[in-house]
Amino acid sequence: MKNQTVILRTQSIGKYFYDPIRFKVLDDVSFEAYAGEFLTLVGKSGCGKSTLLYCLSTMDTAYEGELFIEGQKVTGKKTDELAAIRSRAIGFVFQFHYLLPEFSCLKNVMIPALKLGKYSHREVEERAYQKLDMLGLKDQALKPASKLSGGQQQRVSIARALINDPKIILCDEPTGNLDSKNAQNVFDIFKQLCSEMGQTIIAVTHDNDFAKNSDRTIELADGKILNTKTYLLD
Repeated sequence: MKNQTVILRTQSIGKYFYDPIRFKVLDDVSFEAYAGEFLTLVGKSGCGKSTLLYCLSTMDTAYEGELFIEGQKVTGKKTDELAAIRSRAIGFVFQFHYLLPEFSCLKNVMIPALKLGKYSHREVEERAYQKLDMLGLKDQALKPASKLSGGQQQRVSIARALINDPKIILCDEPTGNLDSKNAQNVFDIFKQLCSEMGQTIIAVTHDNDFAKNSDRTIELADGKILNTKTYLLD
């Protein structure tokens, strides 16, 4: 790949579940993700890929091993420090968009930036309009989120994830509830973010076409990395 800058790195990540019995869901997971890379995590249900994603997000800290983001070790940091890292460096796109239905699209997109507190309210609003425009939704900005189609709502959730210009965007089954046309639309948006904006996408998916068109896949089985496939070598 063109850019070999490591943006995220795991070192021997391990994690246990304890209900109903002690079970190791992640086992010695080590890999690197690069700036501008579109990386997909694949594997059968229960293999640990979504659990791994939540460890990468810093929202789940009950794991063994170490996590580094932008060269900084984040494992062991305090809750408020992790929240600051998430606000600045990480965006989230989920299978279920989690928009506030009574809020307008614009207000939904603005929420993470208002929480970050880096920009004035006017600047946040301008940035939100820019992100919606980039995703072809500027004309829907003032509509309640509940009035949009599923594909439009997912694009609003992507705009929300982008509002703080995070270096890393984590996605959990981002096309899982979309038809093929909208799934392709979301995929194209992600490719553009990687190639033009230099952002890193790490996406959990069951969609084989989605995975095969990414830059690289990491396949997990029984909590371990089974293999890695690189599809695009620049």
